[in-house]
Amino acid sequence: MKTNKRSEKLTRRSFLGTSGKIALGTTLLPTVLTSCSNHKGANDRLVIGHIGVGSRGTDELMNYFVPLREALNIAYCDTFKDRRESAAQRISQFYKENNFTKEECKTYLEMDELLARKDIDAVHITTPDHWHVLAAIKAAKAGKHIMLAKPLGLSYPQNLVLANELKANKVKFHYGTQQRTLAHMQMGYDMIRAGLIGEIERVDVWAPGKNDVPSPVCNEVPVPADFDFDRWTGPAPMRPYCPDRVTNNSSWFNYDYSIGFLGGWGAHPLDILVWILKDKVAGNYTCEGTGQFWSAGGLYNNILSWDLNLNYQSGLKVHFISQDIASNSILKDKTVKESNGTTFFGSKGWISLSRSSVESNIPELNQKLNSVPKQANGRVKGENNTMGSRFISVVRGKEPELCPLDEAIISDTISHMGDIAIRTGRKVTWDPIKGEVVGDPEANKLYIREMRAPYIV
Repeated sequence: MKTNKRSEKLTRRSFLGTSGKIALGTTLLPTVLTSCSNHKGANDRLVIGHIGVGSRGTDELMNYFVPLREALNIAYCDTFKDRRESAAQRISQFYKENNFTKEECKTYLEMDELLARKDIDAVHITTPDHWHVLAAIKAAKAGKHIMLAKPLGLSYPQNLVLANELKANKVKFHYGTQQRTLAHMQMGYDMIRAGLIGEIERVDVWAPGKNDVPSPVCNEVPVPADFDFDRWTGPAPMRPYCPDRVTNNSSWFNYDYSIGFLGGWGAHPLDILVWILKDKVAGNYTCEGTGQFWSAGGLYNNILSWDLNLNYQSGLKVHFISQDIASNSILKDKTVKESNGTTFFGSKGWISLSRSSVESNIPELNQKLNSVPKQANGRVKGENNTMGSRFISVVRGKEPELCPLDEAIISDTISHMGDIAIRTGRKVTWDPIKGEVVGDPEANKLYIREMRAPYIV
């Protein structure tokens, strides 16, 4: 899908250069609408509600959706009152001062109220990790198309419920792993799928294991009046409130809410593995390895370093490790030592794909891959990520699902098998047909989370 025409899309650079000057009355969006709800008469724009507008949600809103002429962003849901109101006020002001709409966009504490709106076509979900699948199930039941942030979920049965609801309600799904739309990733995909590095024998995958932050102690204090801690907790166990519990870091590194960066960062390079080699990773596989946890005593209790080996029924071997392990091994020979990536080793050579770097040991392939614009440090220049426009294209039926749920389940399950192998201290075998760890009831229990009422499927 072409997205560089001025009539279809504002460029990210032009938008970011002016979005901070909303009060000055910029004129990026000249089309006049009578109201947020009367959208069907205005070139049939896709009307989008946003569930979760914290730092990541707002960043995606401003970069993926607000610049698009095909999108109308009119509803904002968050458990933090200041976040939802700030997002709505910012976009309402921007739309009005650019003659895009005269209506105030609305805010919601309860996502069910947003989902009940008949005029909303799709939702963009960037909640804390433990809410991802439950929010998506609610959206699917309401008939809303879904762009869902990674990682996927904490409970395999809930993934299956989501799959059934998508099918039953004819809802399109778009997994927000970001990297499939990058030009150099597409080039690598085409080369590998065309057999230019030969038959794939093994793959190295690496990702950051943690942020450079201490694990805080949670000393309980009263919940602020403008924050709904019960809704934020949702299906997770209810714990004592403290400000550190409801930060991004806590939602990433506390086991109540996620399995850490095994899934949170691993989702990106693992998604590239599944995208390119779905046929080789779709069957049974074993997973074994070692890992380290955050030190006891603080809020964070997930795995922060891992070294995992996966052996697939297809014969493919995958080495999945955290950045600290990679720095002392597979990154030593890399030209650009990026914190995450996926290297495919074939019978003729290799291609390594990372978010801002790409290389191959086959000279002619390396020359083509490095034809993309580069910075002085050798990293690929930042480009306008088209996840938002591609989502709209998928919803409108202009292209097949780019990031479908079945592939999200495959990549997310790899992260969970790593977590389970390390927590149990033994090799586990995943059977995707049965949807279970073979012959290991204890391990299976770790991929099934209880949901706290009333936040249940």
